[in-house]
Amino acid sequence: MKNLKLNFVGAILVSTALLSCSSDDENPTPDVAADYAAEITNVANNIIIETYKTLNGKAAKLETAVNNFVIGDNAKFEDVKTAWREARVPWEQSEGFLYGPVDSEGIDPAIDSWPVDVTAINTLLNGGSPITSTVLATNNNTRGFHTMEYFIWGLDGFKSANDLTERDVEYLMAATVDFKSKTQELYDGWVSGGGNYVANFINAGKSGSKYTSHAVALTEFVDGMITIANEVGTGKIETPLNGASGSAAPEEEESRFSHNSKVDFANNMRSIQNVYLGDYGAIVGLGLTDIVAELDAEMDAEIKNKIAETIAKIEAIPGTFTNAIENDRSDVAAAQEAVKSLEALLNSKLKPLIEGIK
Repeated sequence: MKNLKLNFVGAILVSTALLSCSSDDENPTPDVAADYAAEITNVANNIIIETYKTLNGKAAKLETAVNNFVIGDNAKFEDVKTAWREARVPWEQSEGFLYGPVDSEGIDPAIDSWPVDVTAINTLLNGGSPITSTVLATNNNTRGFHTMEYFIWGLDGFKSANDLTERDVEYLMAATVDFKSKTQELYDGWVSGGGNYVANFINAGKSGSKYTSHAVALTEFVDGMITIANEVGTGKIETPLNGASGSAAPEEEESRFSHNSKVDFANNMRSIQNVYLGDYGAIVGLGLTDIVAELDAEMDAEIKNKIAETIAKIEAIPGTFTNAIENDRSDVAAAQEAVKSLEALLNSKLKPLIEGIK
């Protein structure tokens, strides 16, 4: 077992549950909702909210890097590229929990729509009106990560600091303002001082929560993990690998301008890992593993090993993903098979176990 650090709320809920068991019962039945309160609270507070907090902070750094950029300054342009990649990490690590405000408020497509609408972008660039975040908000395909990526790297991935025009910089600055705003909205939607979506998890099984039991809340976690595994295996990898009638379709690759796709995919798997383990960065806490280990230790080991194996196989794809779908197809296929195997494991074993909690 890990050296577990229960957060304050979780500790109170567990303590309350223990006190509620009748001392007259020889074999008291525990309050199941309280049994898993600590795991649910830790994932909601210390995985989901902390990931969104990190994303919001990285968005601010990207905005600053773009504001500091001067056309022709390659060092400052590298700062912009680095800031984009760093912001991409927490976003991709959040895709294992695309529920709550990111879905209901339409924040996901505002941040991560693909493909970009180059025609609409050029219309804005060639128009005479100022380009602002308000203007960009009318079309999700002209804002967000991949629009910024398009301006930073260009279609061929080799844009230099001298290749941007003043109008390009105006557009990029507006896009970063919009991006920072959406990440703030996402974070605010979860925290107790904002939209307080987190309360649905903390109060799972109680009146007012959308999750009618702890099993239902835990199943939301599992469904999120399954969803991103499916998206990576059958979409993000499959479409560029075999989208042209069984041949490579590089134009379908997400994050192809920056050649960041392999990093994206690995971080999607880390999103699954973070929720399962209950750990995020320096935070070590309770997760699904702590429940599964008590119910089925063999399954717990299998899931942890499969997640690690999947990340390793994605990272083992040689070179860029763009090149690999043409020249190292077997390595890409092996990584894809690992992702699909992980999805099958989560669907066939983990989900029934969690749904069966009474």
